[in-house]
Parts: sequence; structure tokens; C-alpha cells
Amino acid sequence: MVCPNTQTSMPPAPDEDVLATMRADGSRRWLRPKPACGHFWKKRAVVAWVLMALFTITPWLRWNGQPLFLFDITARRFTFFGTTFHADETLPLALLVLSIFLTIFLLSALLGRVWCGWACPQTVYMEFLYRPIERLVEGKHYQNPARHPLPKWRVVLKYAIFLVLSLHLANTFLSWFVGTDRMVEWTRQSPFENPGPFMVVAVTTGLMMFDFAFWREQMCTLACPYARFQSVLLDRSSLVVGYDEKRGEPRGNARKLASQGVEAGDCVDCHRCVTTCPTGIDIRKGLQLECIACTQCIDACDEVMDKVGKPRGLIRYGSQDQLEGHSTQFWRPRVIIYPLLLIGILSLLVYTVATRGEAQLDFLRARGQIPYRTLEDGSISNLVHINITNRTNEPATYDVRLKGEGELLKPQFPLTVPAQTAQDVNIHVIVPAEGFEQGRREIQMELFSDDKVHDTAKRTILGPLQLNGS
Repeated sequence: MVCPNTQTSMPPAPDEDVLATMRADGSRRWLRPKPACGHFWKKRAVVAWVLMALFTITPWLRWNGQPLFLFDITARRFTFFGTTFHADETLPLALLVLSIFLTIFLLSALLGRVWCGWACPQTVYMEFLYRPIERLVEGKHYQNPARHPLPKWRVVLKYAIFLVLSLHLANTFLSWFVGTDRMVEWTRQSPFENPGPFMVVAVTTGLMMFDFAFWREQMCTLACPYARFQSVLLDRSSLVVGYDEKRGEPRGNARKLASQGVEAGDCVDCHRCVTTCPTGIDIRKGLQLECIACTQCIDACDEVMDKVGKPRGLIRYGSQDQLEGHSTQFWRPRVIIYPLLLIGILSLLVYTVATRGEAQLDFLRARGQIPYRTLEDGSISNLVHINITNRTNEPATYDVRLKGEGELLKPQFPLTVPAQTAQDVNIHVIVPAEGFEQGRREIQMELFSDDKVHDTAKRTILGPLQLNGS
């Protein structure tokens, strides 16, 4: 990893700018942040390249014969670490989603916006793939656009590389939802044979080009809702990237301030923290929702402090209380409640997954049909919709039977269900009319194969309110 040349500086944003990316007249101010290659940048670079590698490699990995992760929306099944969940398994899916949200809440309470600055795909790909390529291709123009016009061939080259990268990311993104086998098959075929997947890839590629070539930091500052939740997820003891105002102020040239009889703070007002910020903010103005805690301002400030012979840490990781000279409380309600809730939910999730069977039988809601029919012998027939889920990695043959009096008309059974697939079947349940109370009767059905019962389900069927003559 080679850090680009950062010796040249960019003048600070004018005071009349309404936002970091917008001027007073409404025009956009394009940001060209110059990375400060300190120890945080090097660590973030390692994390970024590991995450990019995992994003590309993970769809190809297998566990117990299944993809490590697969979010097959069309088939309504989701695979996590080789374990497949179907859309009707609402409890484990709900527990999984809750655990993800609680993890985000806990990390935010402890480490602030560590996700945004270190692991968010927007930050990872923008700052460690697209912008480095832009700096390389544009050369001196990136450092000083006014003095060095950009030749057209460099513009074409830059966007051609962006297009190839976006196409790769779009194909990889789609493989997380359809699997690598189908993705490879579609890639080898004509777009006219698979117009749907082709359009998905084309639209995703276009959105990535728009995001990384044009929208950029505005995704974080305008579109992403996470920043708006900071006031709820963070407190004054959460870890943030902040400026030590007591140490840094008054800022400016020490000799000039001394001539005015003012003792200067450690901040020399070099604006390196501003020119290196990927969202264009001035961290010295306090905690702002645009700050993604990427630590670029820390590295830039530490570099300047080394040059002027002052201790590092003028801009550093710390809580708001620490930066204001107060003590920080680690143990606080949210730091205790979040882990307890997370442990409880994860325990329930593990128990739910560990105790579920190899197959599942469910009754489906019937719509638009006659509630029941009375047969010639006086018995009652109900058309029942059932769903059979095979959770094994091999095709399996199942049958169903009714517990108690009655019989089933099931011409499709024995039924072979493919591996990791759910299948809907219609059957007729015929029971005597005498067993109904207030027009209702509960039945119980078993799903079995080779005399092994896999699951049991109950269902209320409809019938006559009362027998004739009673």
C-alpha cells in the first residue's frame, strides 16, 4: 500500500459555504480530499482490502454443501453460515434481524461511528478504490484543477476504469442473491436469454457509477439515515473523533498571536484536518452529523504536530466528556442493557435453530374457495393447503397422515421435495359430521418418511353448525 503524495495543500472552504459540499449560490463544491497516511490510515487500508476481498470471495465459499451466505429472495430462502432459513420461519429471521440491530446499537454506544469510518462499503470503496484510482489517473489535476487542466483521454480512462469496477461489483452483488453457479451461467449466455438478471446488473452498475463518480460523500451527508440517529445511539461517553478545544485554542500563528499579547494554543490553523476530510467538514467546530469518524483528521493533525514539535492528540479518539476535561463513565444503562438483550436474543436464536427438525409441515391460509362440502354419506370434506419444507441437503420423499378419525385424499403423495426447498400441496380432509362443534373441528396431521415423524401441525376446519334434525 502506497500513500499518495500529500505535500500540496488545498485552500480551506470559504466561510460563506452553506454546507461542506454546497456554496452559498447553491452550486456544488467538489471535494478532493488528500489522504494523511498515518497509522490509522494504514490500519484502515488493511481493513478495507480485507473487506473488499471478503465481498468478492464469500459468494464462492461453501459450508456443508451450501453457500456460506445466500439471500435468495425469489425462492424465499436465506442462508447464513450454511444454515438455510425459509421465509415462513419468521421467528429465527426476526431474531437474526434484532440481533443485527442490537449489535449496531451496542457498537455505536461504545465506539461511535466505527462502522461508517472503517467498514461501511461507501467509505471502503470510495476512499480505498475509486478515489485512489482517480488520484492516479488525474495526476497533478487532482491536486490543483485550476492550474492543471485534465486531458480528455484521462477523463475517458478514469470513467472506463470506474465502469469496469462497477460492473464487477454489480455482478458480485447479484451473486449474493442468486448464487455463483447461476451467475456464471448467466454471464456466459446472451443478455436476451436472461433479460431480468441482465437488467438488474445494468441498473446496479449504473447506480454504482452514479454513487462513486458523482454522488460520493453526499451519500453519507444527505442520504444515509445513520447520521440522523446519532443523537439516539450515542451519548457523551461514546467514543468519537474530536478536537481538544482547550488545548488548541486560540488557534493561529504563534508569533502573530504573541505580538498581540495572546498565548497561542497548539492548533496552527493549517486546515489540514479540513482538506483531508472526505466529507469536507471542520472537526474543530465540534461533533457534526457529517463526521464519519474515518480518523483522517487525526492522522493529518498528528503529522503537523510532529513537524511543529508538539505532542500528538490535538484531534483524537475520545468521548465528548473526555475532550471537555470530564470523566467518562464506561458502565452506563445502555452499555449494560444492550449486551443483556443481545445475549438473550442470540441464545434464543441458537436454540431455535438447533431444535428445528429436518422437515416442517405448515397449513396455509385458504382463500376464495368453498369452506366445506357435504358428501353423499354425510361426511364433511375440506380442501386444505399445506406447505412441506425439506431442510436437508438431499431430496427427500414425504407422506402425511391424519391423527384420529377421518381420511385424506392425497393423490400427489408420496411427495418428493428437492433439497432446501418448500413445496405447496392441496389435499382433501374427510371427517365425520358428528365431530363439529359450532361449525368447527380441530384436526392434527403428521409429516413422516420411512415411519419417522418429522413434524406435526394442527388446523381448524369448517363444517355444519348442527346436524339435520338435531
